[in-house]
Amino acid sequence: MAKAYAFITRWQVRAPLPEVWDLIYDSVQWPQWWKGVLAVSVIKAGDETGVGGVRKYTWKSVLPYRLEFDMELVVIDRYRYMKGVAAGELDGIGEWYFEEKDGITYVQYNWNVFTRKVWMNACHFMLKPVFEFNHHQVMAWGAKGLARKLNAELLSCRSNAY
Repeated sequence: MAKAYAFITRWQVRAPLPEVWDLIYDSVQWPQWWKGVLAVSVIKAGDETGVGGVRKYTWKSVLPYRLEFDMELVVIDRYRYMKGVAAGELDGIGEWYFEEKDGITYVQYNWNVFTRKVWMNACHFMLKPVFEFNHHQVMAWGAKGLARKLNAELLSCRSNAY
């Protein structure tokens, strides 16, 4: 039986919103700057905004396993919001929110997923805290990589399970 996980991650980076948006929007480039993202490939092109596009993601974190899933971009509001639907070893919804105030870009990522790997679901009761730590670490790598790529100051990176 699939097990549910829900996370909210918040980043604050002293950088212009369009630059932050562009790096996150162009996920095919993530492996260049986001430790833990092993590969991103385009499965299906979307419309001129990217909606309807599907990309395959391969992730690796602190623990010695990989996760693969496809993500379809279903909603985009440029410089404000993106929503994707994941299917594969993780199924669920990922949502990016963006806002800029006084030269600081605020990014929030909500990740609500179900695991599909049998061993993960079987060990859920013991390993849930470890899986949560793993997620937090990967998101911290993303925040640090984003700031480094932009040559910007990372002011805050927090990730919580709920």
